[in-house]
Amino acid sequence: MEYTQLGRTGLKVSRLVLGTMNFGPVTDEADSHAIMDAALAAGVNFFDTANVYGWGENKGRTEEILGSWFAKGGERREKVVLATKVYANMGTADAPWPNQDKLSALNIRRAVEASLKRLGTDYIDLYQFHHVDRATPWDEIWQAIDVLIQQGKILYAGSSNFAGWHIARANEAARRRLTTYGLVSEQCLYNLAERRAEMEVIPAAREYGLGVIPWSPLHGGLLGGAIRKAREGGAGRTASGRSADALRNAKQREQIQSYEDLLDKHGLEPGDVALAWLLTRPGVTGPIVGPRTAAQLESALRAVELDLSDELLASLDEIFPGPGPSPEAFAW
Repeated sequence: MEYTQLGRTGLKVSRLVLGTMNFGPVTDEADSHAIMDAALAAGVNFFDTANVYGWGENKGRTEEILGSWFAKGGERREKVVLATKVYANMGTADAPWPNQDKLSALNIRRAVEASLKRLGTDYIDLYQFHHVDRATPWDEIWQAIDVLIQQGKILYAGSSNFAGWHIARANEAARRRLTTYGLVSEQCLYNLAERRAEMEVIPAAREYGLGVIPWSPLHGGLLGGAIRKAREGGAGRTASGRSADALRNAKQREQIQSYEDLLDKHGLEPGDVALAWLLTRPGVTGPIVGPRTAAQLESALRAVELDLSDELLASLDEIFPGPGPSPEAFAW
């Protein structure tokens, strides 16, 4: 496994991030533990979750699964850089109540305590804002984070799904406070088929020293050999959702077919290349892989060792051209 520093911090993290969103809803506790053991054995030390994972009536279940895994000992918690998120409403549908979501100081305090309890740990390495809160001032958010850092309950703060100007606003507010380190990472939708982050989000992240953590690196399975799998009758995730919508679009289907044909010529697996491509992108710390099985994790691990030639990278750019930097992408 290769490691890099998370943004401008001194924290060393693996170039692949283990996403745990499937743990609970799709993958049971025993198999989830096996996947985490395999990831740790392979050198993956960066695990990502969120307080809302488990979804619906089972919100928080994924954090509980991580907590039961940490409880097995063997320095599991000490070896893992643990990231979780706050923002989503953690109340129940039948008894909604104010201040159970978003980024008020009150909700941040309550959410941290609840996550720590579910995770069975006394600190979170990276505490991420799952979405921008347009109603809460950054001075309030950073004051709450300052307190948590002083208490030793979190070490770093990060963002997810922020626009470039949200990153700038957050870190300028942190700079004015002097006591706050600000955002150190941004988790965003970014892959070969979805490159809009290159316009402003990634430039802002690089300017402010944030590590970029792409989610959905295979674009919901679209970049994992979707057409071939559909043809072979093993579509899986590609039969619905983002992949299915894209394949019904003639232009996008043509792109994906060209992508798969190109990689067939090189004898490469589409999913491996999609992950490896992200590892070549400036500012990227590492993509989040969310395996449902140990076999899927093993497949993802190959990407770290895959060296893409300049010729292949150029061909990928021809199939999936990026938008270009802002403002040139939409102006002169």
